[in-house]
Amino acid sequence: MGGLTAQEWMAVELSLRVAVVATLFSLPFGIGVAYLLARFRFPGRDILNGLVHLPLILPPVVTGYLLLVTFGRRGVVGAWLEQFGIVFAFDWTGAALAAGITAFPLMVRAIRLSIEAVDPGLEAAAATLGASPLRVFATITLPLSLPGIIAGAVLAFAKAMGEFGATITFVSNIPGQTQTLPSAIYALLQVPGAEPQAMRLIVISITVAMGALLLSEVLARRMQRRIAS
Repeated sequence: MGGLTAQEWMAVELSLRVAVVATLFSLPFGIGVAYLLARFRFPGRDILNGLVHLPLILPPVVTGYLLLVTFGRRGVVGAWLEQFGIVFAFDWTGAALAAGITAFPLMVRAIRLSIEAVDPGLEAAAATLGASPLRVFATITLPLSLPGIIAGAVLAFAKAMGEFGATITFVSNIPGQTQTLPSAIYALLQVPGAEPQAMRLIVISITVAMGALLLSEVLARRMQRRIAS
């Protein structure tokens, strides 16, 4: 870390902030959508499932453009939010929004699989004892699916750390303001002789991603042992 320039350090710090904010804000929605898809059958369920996974298969540039026309200063939603002082376009908050949307499918899928693995009989037994649906979810479903929730959150964090296409399309690549780690690496690779600086950031990116995945494994195993006991 000591070899990083001030601008490179700002890119690392911004990427961490963007990834954390994107993960924390999308997690409640991820749990809700995953539970809805795992436990209910309703008209339009397949459409909802398709919309959730759409950012995973769309070109990131397309996702970024759709965000720009929707949440940009002249977008339908963006122009309305600007009246309340909320701005996403060309701001780090827009980078967090783009990262959260592109990482959302991975989060939902991991959590959904974990919820589907919970025995519905346990939920039914709790319901027959008089527990409300909300209480069943909070005391049975949520604790038993916690390893998957942790895995989904960490996957989303790692994806948000590496998000590039949608971010640079939506918020550009402004040093100190919207330049995340992938954007900084891309900018350095366009400069002749800047490969060593780019390699430093690449090593940091790999280290953070691997650390997040290892932490996910450790936490998930601890949760599984606690649930089993």
